[in-house]
Amino acid sequence: QVQLVESGGGLVQAGGSLRLSCAASGRTFSSYAMGWFRQAPGKEREFVSTISRSSSSTYYTDSVKGRFTISRDNAKNTVYLQMNSLKPEDTAVYYCARSRGAVATTPQEYNYWGQGTQVTVSS
Repeated sequence: QVQLVESGGGLVQAGGSLRLSCAASGRTFSSYAMGWFRQAPGKEREFVSTISRSSSSTYYTDSVKGRFTISRDNAKNTVYLQMNSLKPEDTAVYYCARSRGAVATTPQEYNYWGQGTQVTVSS
């Protein structure tokens, strides 16, 4: 069973930065693409970013391009999301997830999820 544990969320002022981490259990971390999603109150879960197994490919939703950076350290079984220039509309619970294989932008393509970490951006 794969477990994903997010950390690094919190309260930050608009324009500030946070770095989310997601630690994965198991020995197959490097065999799967990883992703970050977020869900704001009353809204559906939405794709934020994904990274391929070897970090050679990354994708972002348009609203975070140029502000967020996804990365991974396969030796540490950890994926990161560096979030800069945060805006109040970035407020949400952020989830990391393990893909069924390759990079993907829809929740259905991910079969393991963390418990989420709250990010709140004040104006």
